[in-house]
Amino acid sequence: MTEGADVSFVHLGITIEHLRNSISIGGFKIAFYGMIIGIGMLAGLYMAQRDARRRGQDPELYLDFALYAIIFSIIGARLYYVIFDWDLYKDNPIEIFNLRAGGLAIYGGIIGAVLTLIVFTKIRKVSFFSMADSGCIGLITGQIIGRWGNFFNCEAFGGYTDSFLAMRLKMSLVNPSMISQELLDHKIVENGVEYIQVHPTFLYESLWNLGVLIFLLWYRKRKKFDGEILWMYLLGYGLGRAWIEGLRTDQLLFFGTGIPVSQALSMVLVAAASAVIIWKRSKLKTGIKGE
Repeated sequence: MTEGADVSFVHLGITIEHLRNSISIGGFKIAFYGMIIGIGMLAGLYMAQRDARRRGQDPELYLDFALYAIIFSIIGARLYYVIFDWDLYKDNPIEIFNLRAGGLAIYGGIIGAVLTLIVFTKIRKVSFFSMADSGCIGLITGQIIGRWGNFFNCEAFGGYTDSFLAMRLKMSLVNPSMISQELLDHKIVENGVEYIQVHPTFLYESLWNLGVLIFLLWYRKRKKFDGEILWMYLLGYGLGRAWIEGLRTDQLLFFGTGIPVSQALSMVLVAAASAVIIWKRSKLKTGIKGE
């Protein structure tokens, strides 16, 4: 690792001397986090519309939906984060509206998007599950890209590791609340500079989501019922998130417990999605035999 470098993947030989997390245009600071989330949303919309076109649907329907979904997904992502990290905001509620400081939870965004789609499809009189199938292709695409916003914010990492993908961060760049005792016990000091070495869980999730996307693109031609891609997305993403969330040092916990909210929710979604897929497929199989 180069002396004084901000970030290094120590076993990959990748070093970033100075990690910037924003640019300034006309004196206005624009965070890379927000830019990456925006790029992820646009890429997700493109993928959803492309899948809709393949299925003979009107791609403009997804653009109309996105105009509402983006707003309510951001609200949902923020509410989810604030609710389960209320101690951070209870003494200064105005900070709830300070999105520039971070604090968005993807599951809250998904919940917001699903609720918006329920209302949207009822008003437009179209199939919720049919739109959800294409929407999930877009959603997982956005998640692949969006996780890299965490990299530039030096957040969403795990505990100490010396594994192949281990990432070393300059401690001065990291929010102290995210540094666990385990990381402090393995603190590295080089030439007076303090570092922590962590699981890059943002990278794990981005790569996992890429695998889920590839699987969904393959599976979509083999689906047996509307909504199957949605359930497969929940199953695939939930499996990865349940594992990855257990590594993270910044978990949101159920009130008064040590149970990570997103890990528990992931397990519930995996169980529910598995049950629905098995039930629907067995029902279809039985129906075919009965003909």
